[in-house]
Amino acid sequence: MPRGTQAIIGANVVVFLIQMATSNAGFAPLALWPLGAGFAPWQLVTYGFLHGGFTHIFFNMFAIYMFGSALEQFFGTRYYVTLYFVSVVVAGLTQLAVNALLGSFEPTLGASGGVYGLLLAFGMYFPQQRIMLLFPPIAMPAWVAVTGYAALELFLGVTGTQAGVAHFAHLGGMLGAFLMIQWRRGKPPFFPRRRR
Repeated sequence: MPRGTQAIIGANVVVFLIQMATSNAGFAPLALWPLGAGFAPWQLVTYGFLHGGFTHIFFNMFAIYMFGSALEQFFGTRYYVTLYFVSVVVAGLTQLAVNALLGSFEPTLGASGGVYGLLLAFGMYFPQQRIMLLFPPIAMPAWVAVTGYAALELFLGVTGTQAGVAHFAHLGGMLGAFLMIQWRRGKPPFFPRRRR
């Protein structure tokens, strides 16, 4: 496992173990709170290291290991880690906007925004790579899985299905990764990058 992926997973696991050992005491200011309900700028990063239970962190860390390792080897550690954190931050900004529109005052936590950013990047750079997801347990090309997950998240978010899950944050994570990839490629909405 490359060092960047190791560091991301390791930091999440350490924070989760401290959460469990302290029964989450003192962690509330690190979750992503809506504007006007306890929001602070640092929460756009710190919320991505908090998780609501073993299942929550297990699936997120499994996905980071599954997609992150290949992406880090392809991109290099610096760009890979930047892409991950941009996905987390854009996911957080998206969730803040949705919470403001809906008048929600519930906090958001979890690495899922970063995970969905990695999923999108994997699908864009390895579209024909066949992957076996846990849900559904069927091998399929990466681009099919990414498209399916994006459509599902949009449907669940618009219909309000699965209350308590930040579906628009997941889509925001994908948006963050897409913007990073477009910047890397020198394509809209960014100016073409000059070659030296």
